[in-house]
Amino acid sequence: MSVLPSSLRPKGVRAALAVIVGLMAGGLIGLRDAQSETIKQRPCDIYAAAHTPCVAAHSTVRSLYAKYAGALYQVKRASDDTAENIGLLADGYANAATQDTFCANTNCIITKIYDQSPQHNDLVIAAGGHYKGPGPGGSDLGAAADALPVTAGGHQVYGVSISPGMGYHNTRTTGVAVKGEPEGMYMVSSATHFNSGCCFDYGNAETSSTDTGAGHMDALNVSRDLEWPNCRGQTGPGVHADLENGIFHWDKRSCNPAAIIAGGPRPFISAWLKNNGQTRFALKWGDAQSGGLRTIYSGALPSGYAPMRQEGAIILGIGGDNSHASAGSFFEGVMTSGFPTDAADNAVQSNILAAGYGTPTGLSGTLMPGSEISLQATTACCAGDYVRNRNGAAVIAPITSGSAVQDRRDATWIVRRGLAGSSCVSFESKSDPGDFLRHQNSALHLQPFDGTALNRSDATFCAQPGKNGKGNSFHALNYPTKYIRHYYGKVYVAGDGDGTNPWDNKALWTDDVSFIVGPPWSP
Repeated sequence: MSVLPSSLRPKGVRAALAVIVGLMAGGLIGLRDAQSETIKQRPCDIYAAAHTPCVAAHSTVRSLYAKYAGALYQVKRASDDTAENIGLLADGYANAATQDTFCANTNCIITKIYDQSPQHNDLVIAAGGHYKGPGPGGSDLGAAADALPVTAGGHQVYGVSISPGMGYHNTRTTGVAVKGEPEGMYMVSSATHFNSGCCFDYGNAETSSTDTGAGHMDALNVSRDLEWPNCRGQTGPGVHADLENGIFHWDKRSCNPAAIIAGGPRPFISAWLKNNGQTRFALKWGDAQSGGLRTIYSGALPSGYAPMRQEGAIILGIGGDNSHASAGSFFEGVMTSGFPTDAADNAVQSNILAAGYGTPTGLSGTLMPGSEISLQATTACCAGDYVRNRNGAAVIAPITSGSAVQDRRDATWIVRRGLAGSSCVSFESKSDPGDFLRHQNSALHLQPFDGTALNRSDATFCAQPGKNGKGNSFHALNYPTKYIRHYYGKVYVAGDGDGTNPWDNKALWTDDVSFIVGPPWSP
């Protein structure tokens, strides 16, 4: 729109423009006020206003109270065994740069996740239980602090990536429901990182870390449940209630199809459980990036579980008896005193959506950490092909703007600091947070990062100018003469005629190992 200089405008026009500008300013101020109110409200503020206050609030991503100003979590580095608290930025998201600086040139694990509620029910690495962990004295292992980089609220932050053998608990809590008292809980997790091992739980469990019987647990579970025979054909995870001696989708000892996460891979989900402790419980799930909540079940407790007999411990990533065969992702979760209303749950879901999980990083098409990219082949045969994930295997395939949404997501990668060396890079899947390109037996595939030294090395690649003069080539950190190469549609690490494998031959090698780093296919 063209606007006349003020000296040439008639007085009436100037006055009218002043009114319009004033109205626009008022509207913008009103919008900012509305946004400010949204920012002021966090999940535990919403639950407190609904008279079901939080008695536990855990997150490595953001504050769950508008006025919380403490640390979110603690990391410990391997180089000197010292610990550092990770606090908040001014807008309430984790100051992950503190972790990056503290853990530079060494490895860190998450040793504590602080409870933001006034109850101070902090989670620490589980000390073991009926099932001993692989750590010192039978304890569990801590999650690698850098295993689950994600974007939230426009910031680079970290979630908690649980692999078998890892877990957290607090067996001496304050304020958590016991002996049939009502409670509610939710967690933000992922439907792309899971297994069928017991038990990726968050919630109320036994104080003894042993199985003390039906109803002594009241915890959320996100997993592929194979407990009931009619669930065994399901390939995706579901949202369930672990009530001890049974993972329940409803009041029956069978599979409820509504519990299965529908609609294909969902990188961020919200899972919900509430229990009045006496007669009924409810399960819900939602996409943590868009939409509302879906009710899985709301009705009677299973036979033998009414009333409940909760003991008030809190667990994350394990079962009540320290079963630690699970895998999963955790970003935030709370537990309440009292049975929350559906309206409060819906408002919290809206707050989760506003948190901006998985939004674009703001960087694109470069090898800077945090940049979202595509990797395009340069060989004449395949110039329209890109490295993508296909059912866990790395392949090259044609991708265009008309390709299916999931195909474009599977061809989008996020550049991360090299898991085994900060001068190199690792490639995280945009559609599967915490899954990285890794070579094993020469082939590249997608795998969750479990924190092991071998996994770190296998998922780290060092960039240099493209061998054919185009783009970049990437050699494996632990095999410097072997470079990422596409060969007959699959992707390997390959040497220039230095091996016995077909993909090590010299023909077209310099072209096949050169890739254009370009903009992402999925924003």
